[in-house]
Amino acid sequence: MAAPYACEPAASRGRYFAEEESAFRSPFQRDRDRIIHAGAFRRLKHKTQVFVEHEGDYFRTRLTHSIEVAQVARTIARALGLNEDLTEAVALAHDFGHTPFGHTGEDALNALMAPYGGFDHNAQALKIVTALERSYAEFDGLNLTWDTLEGIAKHNGPVAAPLPFALADYNARHDLELDTHASGEAQVAAVSDDIAYNNHDLADGLRAGLFTDEEAAELPIVGPAYAQVDALYPRLDRKRRRAEALRRVFGVMVADVIAEARTRLADTAPADVDALRRAGRPMVRFSDPLFAQLKEIRAFLFAHMYRAPTVVEMRARVTRVVQDLFQLYMDRPDHLPREWSADVAAADDATARARLVADYIAGMTDRYAFERHEALVAGTTPMPARPHP
Repeated sequence: MAAPYACEPAASRGRYFAEEESAFRSPFQRDRDRIIHAGAFRRLKHKTQVFVEHEGDYFRTRLTHSIEVAQVARTIARALGLNEDLTEAVALAHDFGHTPFGHTGEDALNALMAPYGGFDHNAQALKIVTALERSYAEFDGLNLTWDTLEGIAKHNGPVAAPLPFALADYNARHDLELDTHASGEAQVAAVSDDIAYNNHDLADGLRAGLFTDEEAAELPIVGPAYAQVDALYPRLDRKRRRAEALRRVFGVMVADVIAEARTRLADTAPADVDALRRAGRPMVRFSDPLFAQLKEIRAFLFAHMYRAPTVVEMRARVTRVVQDLFQLYMDRPDHLPREWSADVAAADDATARARLVADYIAGMTDRYAFERHEALVAGTTPMPARPHP
């Protein structure tokens, strides 16, 4: 049964471009389906989470991460009586705006874009679903409901001025009420992102040999999980032992969020979703004790994984790739694909050209960025650009 503070499809605030709704799918189901069928969703398959995607088939990519976030989000949404379809839509689209090479690529692109308004992956995700996806006859973007757009724009909380330019441009014509918290569904997607990446970064770091099971077992939450597995299965092989322990870590985090959210919702008693948005604090989050433990896990991952020598070495390499490509396309926009020619012609100053170049580079996959760099910068025979990846 839906909670009174859940987003109801029948009460959706609608789409920017009016459309006749489906007879057998709710507006939020259609949003989710459009997201899954978008080119931006497919490109996540070859975009870095932590490791560059070609470094190993078993490491997470942005696509597998987004699917895992959606699974966690559906579980929490159902427990809280929220709309699962809307929750899933926001979860699946939350990383659309990421550049190739993960946060390293974003840091490089943001620095390059500093004179032109910067670069923000959340704002870029909104730009993709409202403008850059071009598959429909009557509009650019996916024409998602206001409810889903709101969740993409501010799932991490209210967005304060100065707004990223891509977010400001869209919000000027379609007010997403950026000064309030997002719906409960979007808040679930945000915390599910935290749960998923903390767990799978532990798993990927262990698989990569950046730290050992014994080192991980010194961490809060993780250590008790290993101890519980050892007590139940004292002779379990290493691979199964690790999987069983990390599965329990997942469970602890999900249970904590559900319990904390239920407490906050009971204390606040929002009458509807708008009351929840204007409650002045998030309703879906970790408890303070567990969040303190998560800080220890994140500090460990930062020291042992995100700044591991092999990862740092790759960060330097891919930063140079982004820098080189940006400068090349700024100097030679004719190297952009032919289908971008109208946009190139409309870019009448350096800022417009830089934002166009940033859109193109941000849409690249890891392998496509390497391919373009090799063809155009590293001295091999230039190849015509394939259609935008």
